[in-house]
Amino acid sequence: MISFEESLQITLNSAKLLDAEMVPLAASNGRYLAEDILSDIDMPPFDKSAMDGYACRLEDIKEPLTIVETIPAGVAPQKEIRHGECSKIMTGSVVPKGADCVVMVEYTKREDNKIYITNHNNKSNICYKAEDISQGDKVLSQGVAITPTHMAVLASVGCDPVPVIKRPVIGIIATGDELVEPHQKPNASQIRNSNSAQLFGQAIDAGCVPRDLGIVKDTEEAIKTIITKEKPHVDIFMLSGGVSMGDFDHVPKALKDCGFKLLFEKVAIKPGKPTVFGTDKEKYVFGLPGNPVSTYMIFELFVKPFCIKLMGGTINTTKIKGILAEDITRKGVNRLAHIPININSSGEISRINYHGSAHIHALTMSNGFIRIPIGIEGFKKGEEIEITLTNNSIHTKKD
Repeated sequence: MISFEESLQITLNSAKLLDAEMVPLAASNGRYLAEDILSDIDMPPFDKSAMDGYACRLEDIKEPLTIVETIPAGVAPQKEIRHGECSKIMTGSVVPKGADCVVMVEYTKREDNKIYITNHNNKSNICYKAEDISQGDKVLSQGVAITPTHMAVLASVGCDPVPVIKRPVIGIIATGDELVEPHQKPNASQIRNSNSAQLFGQAIDAGCVPRDLGIVKDTEEAIKTIITKEKPHVDIFMLSGGVSMGDFDHVPKALKDCGFKLLFEKVAIKPGKPTVFGTDKEKYVFGLPGNPVSTYMIFELFVKPFCIKLMGGTINTTKIKGILAEDITRKGVNRLAHIPININSSGEISRINYHGSAHIHALTMSNGFIRIPIGIEGFKKGEEIEITLTNNSIHTKKD
């Protein structure tokens, strides 16, 4: 059994960057850039007006000015501004030659074809050519996770289509003779397969392409058959169940027979001790415990950062600090514990009603988790501790 830190490092060190592909700009949100993006133009591409007003010479603002033309946005100026002259100009329009400032329309009074400036403490109100970006400047770096604001930058430099890293395809397999699909009614000895639905959603949240490969019986032959059949079509296998020490836990042996080298099979964490990770060239496999809370946590702790590294990105978990509203303790201290909690709007941390790693409903009441290090029994009420927020922090009702 190895530590969480060592096992995570082994996992991340095994990730080989996937190939690049081009996608339409409209489909790039959430993808990871495959290369640096350079600007093909200056931004702004010309001196442009930051206001609706009048373009003129700063040295002339204390005298009446004759309007020589009106410059709408998108239309090139026809007149050069000389002494005693101005052009009416709209926001975003090209500032005409000769003008070195734009007077806001609110600071002027117009009579016929002349204006009188009523506020002489004028700023330039000009966005100068290339003051934001020069042609050839790097605007976005390789590995950036594209957001809508990044999409605006990509659009502004003409990057369409966009070079991104391919998304890993994850084959999700649930093992267990006791499992039935969610649409089926279980009998007295069966349970519904909740792990695959959960992992499917987590894979989508991580930017991957999930494939539900269904339920597989608890036999080495059944597991080897599905792995062999689907290996050419997926980058990562995720199997839930069958990784512990029971008589019907055949996953590790089946994976080895399918060519995977298992780099670890037990991790000193709770929940999730019997976690398996292996590689076969550029194919990867995670064997996850069958209990749904364990499955959820192992995906967040191992699979998600691994997938993001495959796409050239870096995992950024949201961590904040709060004050314990009660004592939080545990029994065993030989593993790194992850305890689901709820933090309210006042920063108070409370333990949720949690019965163990099979209690999946508890996670819907949680918006984060805390870690209790090896050798530590817990924390006392009033202590300030760090928590890691989960996706539920967006949706969980807070008081």
